[in-house]
Formats: sequence, structure tokens, C-alpha cells
Amino acid sequence: MGFSLKLKRDKKQVQKKIFEELKKTVREDWLEEETFSVLAKKLERGFEVPEGWTQVESYPISGRYAFSSVHILYKPEEDEYLYYVNEPELSEEEAMLTEEIIDKLEYVVLKPDKIMGKSGEELLRDEVDKVLSDYRIDLEGSDFFRVFYHILKKTVLYDRITPLMFDPNIEDISCNGHQKPIYIFHRKYTNLKTNLIFENPDTLDRFVIKLAQRCGKHISIAEPMIDATMPDGSRIQMTLGREVTDHGSTFTVRKFRKEPITPVSLIQWGTFSSEQMAYLWLCIENKKSLIFAGGTASGKTTSTNAIALFIPRKAKIVTIEDTRELTLPHKNWIPGVTRDAFQENAKPIEMYDLLKAALRQRPEYIIVGEVRGKEATTLFQAMSTGHTTYSTLHADSVNSAIHRLENPPINVPRAMIEALDIISIQTQTYVDEKRVRRNIEIAEIVGLDPNTKMLRTSTVFQYDNLEDTHHMVGTSKALEDIRKMRGWSMRELEEELRRRMFILDFMVENDITDFKRVSSVVYAYQADPNEAFKVLDEILEGGIADYT
Repeated sequence: MGFSLKLKRDKKQVQKKIFEELKKTVREDWLEEETFSVLAKKLERGFEVPEGWTQVESYPISGRYAFSSVHILYKPEEDEYLYYVNEPELSEEEAMLTEEIIDKLEYVVLKPDKIMGKSGEELLRDEVDKVLSDYRIDLEGSDFFRVFYHILKKTVLYDRITPLMFDPNIEDISCNGHQKPIYIFHRKYTNLKTNLIFENPDTLDRFVIKLAQRCGKHISIAEPMIDATMPDGSRIQMTLGREVTDHGSTFTVRKFRKEPITPVSLIQWGTFSSEQMAYLWLCIENKKSLIFAGGTASGKTTSTNAIALFIPRKAKIVTIEDTRELTLPHKNWIPGVTRDAFQENAKPIEMYDLLKAALRQRPEYIIVGEVRGKEATTLFQAMSTGHTTYSTLHADSVNSAIHRLENPPINVPRAMIEALDIISIQTQTYVDEKRVRRNIEIAEIVGLDPNTKMLRTSTVFQYDNLEDTHHMVGTSKALEDIRKMRGWSMRELEEELRRRMFILDFMVENDITDFKRVSSVVYAYQADPNEAFKVLDEILEGGIADYT
């Protein structure tokens, strides 16, 4: 009798195991058939435009286990655009189930050491399956993934702003307080209001605190304002409560591009001309120091990252930033990031400290995210002793850049500024009523006037805003120095610039903007100019040569 009962129990266990495996297979088969991209497109097609609005554009947003759709709406009466996020809706029972599962997972999944890895989504899915099994709830197909999306969003991802973080068209995300719509900067439509809002101040406070924790930072009433780097690399600035902002907690996200911008893209967009970029390519390769100056969101850091591609492949580079933004293909690269004091008696690591340490690491190139304090003097000392440096600065002209460098709080002696070779000025402007980023001037520091003791500068390239073109308007001391150092004639210098321009224009015309492909061409050119043309041929034939 006992043996018979045991057989029945074993049979039930085998059947249960087969059922679980079958259930898992059904879900995986369904997932192969209905990808998240397809789910997002279905959501997009099923959207009903609200009364009074017309739809200008719509597109799906999908990521790993995440799906939603975006609809750009327009209201003619008010001449207003709206960025409308359409997410999978839950029934009342499903919403309650979602919250119950999240509560159950609170101590299982949400520990930072578990969710920070690449397998966070898979880990969460396994745990959700266990909870559903414990509750004896069967969720299949779209029902499961609709519930799972909301669980994922509120735990592993970015809660309310998840669709915005997955949209590659968005540059900035701004929340200005509770009961105020979240605003975004869209690459095509510029500033847009969204349908996302934090109605309750407590909900917004909790969101900001949780987001700070995800970034490895602490925010509190005692320290209500922080800058941080998000898990995907985006920059974020947060304030908590009404201590420093009247409308409650705020946050601003400067989104991080997964694929770094290349010099070819900057030429395509009209930010620089191919002639300017060929000039910068030659100058950077021959160790001329450079500062990108401009206003907020003028593209200074983007340009710095792009032209760093021209640094010789084997050169040793040290980068120093407050928050990680630079991405280089070089292997001999030390990325340095500042750190706040994490304990009461601990010493913060500032840019000045990192820069002093960098000089002991014997780098050939030093890139500083932004100069704004005492670290600038050390940076210019490094220039004076033969290190090539690149940095950014908030200034809207060559004169204002020099003025900022000379005066508090930066206070670089005038004689040291003479070590800087090039100042590039960038701005946001309008072309055909469309907001664009343009380089408006590239100037060189010629030297110190012996009589007036004033710095003499020479404008090499100037932007024509009427024609939306860039022109070479002056002679270049940097190019003349390179010509003499390399033992070239004027004709050889001109040939070198023309050859580089041709390669850049060729990549623009053939839409070769991929980071890996562009870097392969640049590094091949450094080895032998003829090799670069061979690499371009391989790329056009469908191959990707890798010289990195």
C-alpha cells in the first residue's frame, strides 16, 4: 500500500515537472513569435487620439522586456505639441496583483547587489514566476508580459520615466516639481510637455530617493541636492523636497548615448565642415591642445568625445570627469571620476586631486570634462610641460573664454594661457526655424604681445549664419608649426589636409557613422594612408575591419 502511494506521489511530481516545463516552453515559444517590438507596435496601432488633438507622428519603444509607444500630438487652437506615452494598461485585478508581487519581491529582488548586474531582468522574471507559482496563478501570453512590464518598470528599471529613458530621440528629461508635467527635449520637436506627471509630493520624493540610491548616492533633507550618474551612464541632477526648490523635488536627466557620436556625424549635422574636421584631425594627431567653449547644451562634451577619436591608437590617455560621459575606443586609457565623501571623516576626491594624480601617470593626452576651479591652473601647467590636454568651458566667445580663464574662480596666469593652442566656440542657433548646434569660430592663441602683454588670437574658421556654412578666414599658426615639425612643404601640408577631407567626405556621403567603423578608418590612416582606403572598400563591401 505504501509503495503504491509512493508511486502516485512520484507520478504527480513528474507530471507537475512536465507541466512546469511545458508552461515555460509555451511562454518562450510565444516570446519568439511575439517580440517586444511587435507588442509595442500593436500598442501603437491600438491608440486612440484624444479629442481636440491631431497625431503628428507615432513610433514604438521597445527594450529588453519593456514595451510602450509614443505619440506626438498637436492642438491647433493652442499651437501646442504633446509627447504622449502609451503604456500597457492593467485591469483592477492585474494592478492589485502587480503590487502584491512587488511587495513579495521587496526583500528578494530589490537588493542592489542583485539588480545591478546585466541579468537583472532575467533574475526578476525567475522570481516573478516563483511568486505566481506559489499563488497558483496562471498568466500566459500578453497577460503575463503586461503585468511583468509594470513590475519590471517599478523595480529594475526607472519607474515612471522608463519609456523616456528608452526613447533614443530624447536628450533631456526634466521634472520641475509635483503636479507639473514632465518635460523633455526631443531631437526633432525640441521642448515638449509629456502626459507624465507626479500628482503627489510624497510619491515624487520617494522616486527621487530611490533614483539616488540606484545611482549609488545619498540624498536627504540635510543634503537635498546631488549630481549623479545613472546606471546607463546618463547624468542626473536631483533636489529633494522644498529645501531648495519651491515646487518640491526635481530632477533633470541628461541622457547618455549608447553609441558615441563620431566626427562624421558632426559633419553630417552641419556642426562642423569637413575642412574644419580635417584641420582638427591633423592638430590632435600632432598634439595641439584644445578647449571647446560654449553655452549649456551647445554640444561641447559631444564634440570633445568625437574628436578624441583622432588621438593616436596607442597613446596613453587619462580622462577626468565629475560624471562619466566620455567613451573612447583606446585601450591605453584611464577614466577618472570624482567622488564625494561617503563617510563623515572621509575625504572627497576632487578634479584637482585626480589631475595631480594623472600627472604622475605619464599620460600623453589629458581630457578634463570641464574646467571651473583650481584644477585649471594644474591643467595649464601640464600643457606648459608638454602634455596635450582637451577640456570644455562655459563661454560664448574667444574673448569671454580667455576672460573666464584669467579671472576668479579659475585664475590661470596669462603667461600659462599662451600654452593653449586652439579655442573652439560652439552655440545653439536656428536654421530654417530649426534649432541646431554649430561651431561658430575656431581661433588660435598666437602668443603674448611684448608691448601690451595682451594675448593675441587669430580666427582660423568662421561660421556664416546666413548661408549656414563654415569658411577658413585666416592663416593657422598650428598648421605652420606642424608643417615645420614634419618637414613638409606647403604643398605637402595642403595635400595632407585634402586627403583627410576626402576620407571624411567619403564617409559622410556613404553614411559611415558607426563608431567602430569610423575609428577603424582613422587608425588605419595613422598606420598608412593607403590602408584607410582599403578599409573603406571593405566597409562598402559589407565587412568591418577592426584596427582598435
